[in-house]
Amino acid sequence: MEEDNPGDLFGSMFLIKLMSKRRTWVCLFVFVYTTLLSLSWNLLKSVLSWYEIKSSANSLSGWSALYPSVLLGAAFGVLSIVSALAVAVPATLVTWITVLVLLTFCGKPRKTLVVEGKKLTAEITGFVARILIKEGNAVALICAVLGYFVLAKKNKGVSANFDLLQD
Repeated sequence: MEEDNPGDLFGSMFLIKLMSKRRTWVCLFVFVYTTLLSLSWNLLKSVLSWYEIKSSANSLSGWSALYPSVLLGAAFGVLSIVSALAVAVPATLVTWITVLVLLTFCGKPRKTLVVEGKKLTAEITGFVARILIKEGNAVALICAVLGYFVLAKKNKGVSANFDLLQD
C-alpha cells in the first residue's frame, strides 16, 4: 500500500489555497489576456509584413487586399469570442447556480431538480454559444471590411507612388 507523502500533501494543500484566492484568478486572467493580445499583435504584424512584401513584388489590384483582410478579420473574430468567453463563463455559472437554488426553494424533488438542471445546462450553453458566435462573426466581418478598405487604400497609394517613380 502506498502511503501519502507529506511533501505531496503540502503541495496539494498549497495549490488548493493558492487557487482559492481571488488574486490568483485575476493574475491568471491578466496573463491569458496578455498572451492573446501578444499573439494577435504578432499575427497582425506578420500579415501586414507579408502584404508589404507581396505589394512591393508586383502591382496589386484591390483583390489582393482581400486575403489578408479576411485573415485579420477571422483572427480578431476568434480573439473576441475567446475574450468574451472568459467573461461569459463565470456569469453563466452564477446564473445556473441561481436558477437551481430557486428551483430548490420552490420545493422540487431531487430527481426533478437533476433533470431540470440538465435541461437548464443545455439551454444556457446553447444560448451563450449562439450569442458568442454571432458577436464573433460580427467582429470578424467589421475587422475584415475595415482591413480591406485600409489595405486597398494603402495599395492605391503604393501603386501611385510606384507610378510616380517610373515617370
